[in-house]
Amino acid sequence: MIRTSSLSPWQEWYGLGGWNLYFLFKLALLWAGYLNFHPLPNLVFACILLLPLRRPSLRKVRHWLALPVGLVLLYHDTWLPGIDSIMSQGSQVFSFTLDYWLDLLSRFINWEMLGAAFVMACLYLFLAQWLRFTPWIVLSLLWLWLVPIVGNPFQGLFAAVTAPSSSAQAPRQEPAAAEEDLALQLDQSAPPTNENLTAYLNDFYNEEIGHRVTFPTELPAQATPFDVLIINICSLAWSDVEASGLTEHPVWRHFDLRFTHFNSATSYSGPASIRLLRASCGQPSHEGLYTAAARQCLLMENLASLGFEKQVAMDHSGTFGNYLKDLNEYAGLDVSPMDRQGLPHDIASFDGEPIFRGDAVFARWAKLREQSEAARNVTFFNLIALHDGNRYVANKQIAPFKPRLKTLLDQMDHFMTELESSGRKVAVIVVPEHGAALSGDRMQMSGLRDIPSPSITQVPVGVALLGTKAKHEQTRIIDAPSSYLAISELVSRLVKGDLFGSDSIDWGQLLQGLPQTPVVSENSGAVVIEYQDKYHIRLGKGDWVPYPQ
Repeated sequence: MIRTSSLSPWQEWYGLGGWNLYFLFKLALLWAGYLNFHPLPNLVFACILLLPLRRPSLRKVRHWLALPVGLVLLYHDTWLPGIDSIMSQGSQVFSFTLDYWLDLLSRFINWEMLGAAFVMACLYLFLAQWLRFTPWIVLSLLWLWLVPIVGNPFQGLFAAVTAPSSSAQAPRQEPAAAEEDLALQLDQSAPPTNENLTAYLNDFYNEEIGHRVTFPTELPAQATPFDVLIINICSLAWSDVEASGLTEHPVWRHFDLRFTHFNSATSYSGPASIRLLRASCGQPSHEGLYTAAARQCLLMENLASLGFEKQVAMDHSGTFGNYLKDLNEYAGLDVSPMDRQGLPHDIASFDGEPIFRGDAVFARWAKLREQSEAARNVTFFNLIALHDGNRYVANKQIAPFKPRLKTLLDQMDHFMTELESSGRKVAVIVVPEHGAALSGDRMQMSGLRDIPSPSITQVPVGVALLGTKAKHEQTRIIDAPSSYLAISELVSRLVKGDLFGSDSIDWGQLLQGLPQTPVVSENSGAVVIEYQDKYHIRLGKGDWVPYPQ
């Protein structure tokens, strides 16, 4: 190629060179749904790399300076946690053991993706001998930037013209509870634009401010005493149960009610437990969790005012991440946990803390309950045996999820069977905190929960009324979108009546009109909502994008 001798630098254009491969990799990841791509910053970066510099030394310096910029821009384009999220959890991250770090690193490496990248690099090096990639890269970036602004001129030529009919959709099981009047639901008729989705989120939180569950000021005369056990399990979603092949485990048969569309509204433990203990009020934003809550919002306080003895039982100390401290400050959990001294433990957490066996925790609670003179008791259990990174004490090896889940479900099954045979009257309410992200998806690798994706926040919630006079019937399924407000309303209905002393239970009346909650999940740096039967996500203060499927 003969270059001009003109002194004008604008006649000395060079291609992107090796940076073509950088952008090709990004475009391939975008096409596969693995990037939260930002077209304009990438286009600006490409233009800076293309600006003509006559002196070779300046071009070399530019390429070296571009390396860290390119890495930062690549990180910015991924779904990985933002810097703010990492900084907010820095002290917790540095408490991970070395073997847990190595395990996380092994999950982060996608060998299939590395193989595809190697093939792409070979093809590029081969074809670059005859083809100029730079113009096509620049045009692709320009296209990705302009299409959202001016629209796609070819959209009408390739758009699908038929929508699936209702008869072609998978059958949906009718919920046991009556559906609310559609007029009471938030409006989702507007197109899912960035402005409309933001307005919908704001309307949701404004709507939730007015939601309250009313508890009676006193119990009905001669009402049969019973206990309320709230079992809050870390790292258990429906997706984890399905991936482990334990959807038919015997423990599920104990439950009278099962919620199949229950949203935990977060993917982290502390916020999830705060939301559960503040279930008597509508769903606040993530920031709203860390403000003082009205006493009437506190589920255990509402029961304590009716004479229920409060108790807390955990299989861990509650010190990691200030878990117990935050529950005391923001959820009114002012009770010291049950003593765990002498309890056996087979696994330790990712930071080395012992995690006591669930069956031992249940057995000690049962023993203490027999010794208590309180007629009624409400206990908050928190169990973290399923948390990612837990390892066996005996051999220091990472404990696989499925055996741990089976063990925990076996322990719960045995505990509930023992309660039934003892004749004790108990309402057992199982509400997991969030899922384990066992399978992962295009946005997050297995075990990562920075984004509250649907597969993490859709948790298996069950209610079992043990010791009632009425015979246990087939489990009733509640498939309506629900969250913590429905749990509080259900508990308030239990204490308003005398279901444990009645010969029969009017399930229709008990479940009629349970509160429904649209799916909105939030962590400190991410929000996921369900809108028009599709999920959308917003990271930080960015724009809404469809959740990658």
